Amino acid sequence: MNSSSRSGALFAAVACVLVGASFTAGGALVHYPHAGGQALRYGAAFLLLAGPACRGGSGRLRALGVRRWALVAAVAAVGMVGFNLSVLAAERTAQPAVPGVLVGCAPVVVAVLVPLAAGRRPGRAVTGGAVLVAAGAFAVQGWGGTDGRGLAWSVAALGGEVGFALLAAPLVRPLGPLLLSTCVCGFAAVEAAVLAAVGDGFRTPTGPEALALGWQAVVATVIGFVCWYAGFQRLGTERATLFSGLIPVSAALTAPVVSVGTLGAGQLAGSALVAAGVAVGSGALRGVRGVRGRAYGSGGGSALREAPGTALGGPAGGEEPVPAARRR
Repeated sequence: MNSSSRSGALFAAVACVLVGASFTAGGALVHYPHAGGQALRYGAAFLLLAGPACRGGSGRLRALGVRRWALVAAVAAVGMVGFNLSVLAAERTAQPAVPGVLVGCAPVVVAVLVPLAAGRRPGRAVTGGAVLVAAGAFAVQGWGGTDGRGLAWSVAALGGEVGFALLAAPLVRPLGPLLLSTCVCGFAAVEAAVLAAVGDGFRTPTGPEALALGWQAVVATVIGFVCWYAGFQRLGTERATLFSGLIPVSAALTAPVVSVGTLGAGQLAGSALVAAGVAVGSGALRGVRGVRGRAYGSGGGSALREAPGTALGGPAGGEEPVPAARRR
């Protein structure tokens, strides 16, 4: 991996760890109006991001055009508000692990859809890594009971997760991570507020609810979204989405800290599978082999050749740089 890929991997990993850790904060919002909570969360994030993002960004916003503005609205509707509402609906008749496991399959879906849409075959390394990540997510969360409705909403949550990546793909280059995060949060706040107005509405949050909303707005959204899209910008869609497998791992590892879960052999084994999948699919292992090839290759002198394919300088497979469960 070159320096751009390494920084992209770091950004993507930080984003997913922060989002996974925010699961514990979400427990304090079980009885808070869901759409209203999303409106407050994304509205607060938008206000925090708007100042720094709009400095020099007005020209890029005017140049977007109708199609790209529609994509911004779709990212917010499908990948943020719709995703969260699907998870909430799934959990009415399904155990939380069910949507979590389905969402954990997003790296596999993205690893197949992105290259097919570009007219090329899915890469073996990325696809194999995605399968390991999905298996690790399953091992971390297990499988719970559900009915047909819960399973259908879980599949809808998977669609929201995939849409969050694919719909944003054409937007990262023209907007950049900071401005894109600002725009999608603004749209999500408005969309959630409309749903709250015709649904459960709003109420003043209690102390623990206000702290949870603040954590989700500042840490999981402001910091998490900017880091996530920065990772997408450097890694490309297929490789960056692999890191979403770290979300259930982070949730599993941090839950015991606040006494809302236990850490057992399944969580540890699943975490190892996710780590292996990310390493295989992101190209980190090929980078290690390349270093060894340079150190021990023939010639023994100073002019050692780099083994073919050891550096992944840019998006895998020539894709455009772009950029589990209740997580956004």
